Amino acid sequence: MVPPEHVSIAIGLGNERRGTGTLVSPDGLILTVNYLLIGAQSVIVSLTNGEQMPAEIVARDYRSGLGLLQISGKGYPYLDQISSQSCQLGQDVFNVASVGNEGRRADSGFISYIGPFDALWEFVLDRCLMTTAMNLGLGGGPLCNARGQMVGVSYLTTMDIGKSILAIPAEAFLDCRDELLRHGRRMSSPSQAWLGLLSYTIRDHVVIAGLMPGGPADKAGIKQGDVLIAVDGREISERRALYDLLRSHKPGDRVEFRVLRNNRVQSVQIASTRPDDYWA
Repeated sequence: MVPPEHVSIAIGLGNERRGTGTLVSPDGLILTVNYLLIGAQSVIVSLTNGEQMPAEIVARDYRSGLGLLQISGKGYPYLDQISSQSCQLGQDVFNVASVGNEGRRADSGFISYIGPFDALWEFVLDRCLMTTAMNLGLGGGPLCNARGQMVGVSYLTTMDIGKSILAIPAEAFLDCRDELLRHGRRMSSPSQAWLGLLSYTIRDHVVIAGLMPGGPADKAGIKQGDVLIAVDGREISERRALYDLLRSHKPGDRVEFRVLRNNRVQSVQIASTRPDDYWA
């Protein structure tokens, strides 16, 4: 349950969210996707036998998009996780997703893409998996190889670009599991500057598609429809280049945008922050 005044409500995530999670340890650790947990004050988990129980939010990783929950108890059945580095294009996989309550849905397909991904919002994966498995259940479920080993976490559906399900690779969890459990967030890699904007690339230009309400870019005066010309004096012609440049900044750094608005070039200074602070 998310308070109605939380900023995530304004962008359409809703105050009651449903998703899928996977038990990844016998002591009740559940791996899911972070967007389900943003702003949540309470979480209820429904097990496959229909039992419902409260869960504690253990970790949120804004960089990978993963979240961790914990339920009480011991001896739970769980899925083994392995690195997606073992995967190959064309490999058979299947995914499982909740459809609400105790209902589940599974589908099989093959891996159609392995490589980088960047989203409309400020989200980048250096490596992701895409599969033709057409599972339209709730996000956050496991993507498994033919041996039933978890190689990824289903994140979102990208059927509009012909690639179906996007999955976060399992190593995004495996490589930082200990620090997520210990600190509740990733500590080994420094946080990067976050501006709270949405963008897309069209004809070698980056266009501002929207803004997170009250976020750094919104407060600085960036407007929807602005055409981004340069960042910190460097010309920008694609969204991924923008995200890569932001990676070189730390939260708190000021980022200079030159934008074209109403046929005039304007310079805007944006005081960046951490996504954790905005979504807290």
